[in-house]
Amino acid sequence: MKKIINDSSRVVDEMIEGFCFAHQELVKKIDDYRVIVSRDIENQVGLVSGGGSGHEPAHAGFVGEGMLSAAVCGEVFSSPTPDQVLEGIKASDNGQGVLLVVKNYTGDVLNFDMAKELAEMEDIAVETVLVDDDIAVEDSTYTAGKRGVAGTIFVHKILGAYARQGKTLKELKELGDDLVGRIKTIGVALTAATVPEVGKPGFNLKADELEYGVGIHGEPGYLRETLKTSKDIAKELVEKLSQSFTFKEDGQYGVLVNGLGATPLMEQYVFLNDVKKELAESNMQIAYTKVGNYMTSLDMAGLSLTIIEFSGTTEIAALNEEVTTPSWG
Repeated sequence: MKKIINDSSRVVDEMIEGFCFAHQELVKKIDDYRVIVSRDIENQVGLVSGGGSGHEPAHAGFVGEGMLSAAVCGEVFSSPTPDQVLEGIKASDNGQGVLLVVKNYTGDVLNFDMAKELAEMEDIAVETVLVDDDIAVEDSTYTAGKRGVAGTIFVHKILGAYARQGKTLKELKELGDDLVGRIKTIGVALTAATVPEVGKPGFNLKADELEYGVGIHGEPGYLRETLKTSKDIAKELVEKLSQSFTFKEDGQYGVLVNGLGATPLMEQYVFLNDVKKELAESNMQIAYTKVGNYMTSLDMAGLSLTIIEFSGTTEIAALNEEVTTPSWG
């Protein structure tokens, strides 16, 4: 295992320290907690997200004006504890309540729910939006139901814009639940991620193999086969996504190509070009595109494809709004 680290048991803490130093004008760390908060908490509903580390820039990279109020960092691929989440909630509350954006993993769901109960005991109103956009499999490792993956970033961005507009906690909860139902994601892996404390890849793929549907923690996918061209991969993923959508010729859609950590932007843009050609056959209107590393899996080679069906122009405008965060460019 080759990693630029010191002590594998200290990776998360040292990463957080470096992150906060690099972006000290935007964020700060709560003392004694793995919680990163915006230096400018707005007079609005607070937005808190988080989960296991190893998915950077998610979630800390999206803390700041216009997106998240706070991000809570667990150990690598492990949920943050309820007390950590509670501190994030308390730091984000301006008296208008806090919305939790939670990816659907058993540990995250349990610990964020427990933190919600603790916050309500301190008279903080809290609601939760659960993201389960991964259509590859259900009831996989760590998960009851579908997994939450890169589509979570669209939720952060759109709800962040709505919170800035002054939407209430109740409104954000309703909008978020509706939004999640129109976001679908599926991924492909060429190599597995290596967790520092484990020291070896989470699964093995031969040099000429890929696996469709792998999760962001290395959970099993639905098909392993010989390496394909970008064009063939795009065809497979678009076909799977089309089974979850009824693509409408007059509908407007957004596309996110998300790198999983070790796939160069060159390859991501090649893949997007092939996705564009596949989607053109459906006569869909692609109103928004985003390419880059947003929800990674350490050093996994591969990518995911997310499609969002817009309910109107307000969501497109929300995605295009400028924000002040470390990682939304």
